[in-house]
This record gives sequence, structure tokens and C-alpha cells, in this order.
Amino acid sequence: YLHYAPNETIAGLEFDYIPEVDMPLVADMSSTILSREIDVSKFGVIYAGAQKNISISGLTIVIVREDLIGNVVANQPILFDYATQANNDSMYNTPAIYPWYVAGRVFEWLKEQGGLSAMAKINETKAKTLYDAIDGSDFYSNPVAIKYRSWMNVPFLLADEDLNSLFLEKAAANDLITLKGHRSVGGMRASIYNAMPQEGIDALVTFMKEFEKENA
Repeated sequence: YLHYAPNETIAGLEFDYIPEVDMPLVADMSSTILSREIDVSKFGVIYAGAQKNISISGLTIVIVREDLIGNVVANQPILFDYATQANNDSMYNTPAIYPWYVAGRVFEWLKEQGGLSAMAKINETKAKTLYDAIDGSDFYSNPVAIKYRSWMNVPFLLADEDLNSLFLEKAAANDLITLKGHRSVGGMRASIYNAMPQEGIDALVTFMKEFEKENA
């Protein structure tokens, strides 16, 4: 099998295509599932932690092609055999009930928004709003090639990294939090999953422009 993650959250990289391979394709979609429509028939296994676009932590969604269920190695722990879950309606053992409940409410909300095709348009617009603000400035920059930029995780750098702490301090004062980039890449990172509305993006862009005027 070939395993990959369609969206990489730290550096903000995203595949804009599904790899064509002659073996089962396994995808970790934790950070991109439900952000748009996907053709599940092209995958052998899709799995996703719930904590970004589905629910709170404590739940994992797994979609397995039927012909792959039951093909486990010898001495495989019973709970790691997908047949165990498939044959017991995912309730072989007591599930985490509250994350299931929250997921159900999220699924209802997604339908109210118009489904995944509508969410794709919303997410594309949110990302474009933020990337346009970054690209239209000499004060901010994004190092990722446009073709491979993530819709969900938007990293950006300040021209003067000595201003990073001040940026975060001022942002927090404007109720814009958790913008610090991952320690391995530095800078800033805006994670704009499904739950982030367009208004949140607009507020961030407005703050970024004001901060640039004051500190450029």
C-alpha cells in the first residue's frame, strides 16, 4: 500500500490531486476531511482523527474498502482488525459517546450549510482571502508554491521576525489567538478549519493590515 497525508499542517502543504497507484492508497485525512468532496472509490483506507473537522478528540473515522477488511497479519490484536468493528456496527467495545454525539451535530450543521460542495466553496474563499492579504503585502510572506497551498493551514512570515512576539501579543488583545507557527518552521500559522467562519478571516486580515501600518 501507499500511505500519504493529503494535507500537511505544519508547513501548510496540500496535494491538489489524488495519487494514481497500483496498490491500495491509504490516506490520513485528519486535517482535511469534510472540507470538500472526495472520491472515496480511489482509496483503500481513509482515516481521520475527529478533532479538526468532525468532533472533539476521542474519535477516529475509518473508511475501509470492503475487500481489504479481514486481511490482517498473524497475531493482530482484535481491536486493530477492522472486521471486528465492521461486524459489530463499530461498537465491539463501548465507544466514546460524547464525541459521537458532537460528530452527529457537526454532520447536521454541514448539511445545513449545503453539504461538502458548499463547504468547499466556503473554505476556498476563506483561504483565498488570507492568501491574497499575504501576497499583496511586502510585510508578510508565504513560502509555499501557490499550487500546493493548504486551505486548512496558512503559515506566514513577518519580514522582521523580531516583531513576532509583538504580533502575537497584539493579536491576542484583539481576540485572535493560537497564531504562533510550529516551532520547526517559526512565524505564524492560521488554522482555518470548517468551524472558522469568514468573519474570523476578515478580522485577522484587518488586524494584519493595521499591524503592518504601525510597524512596517
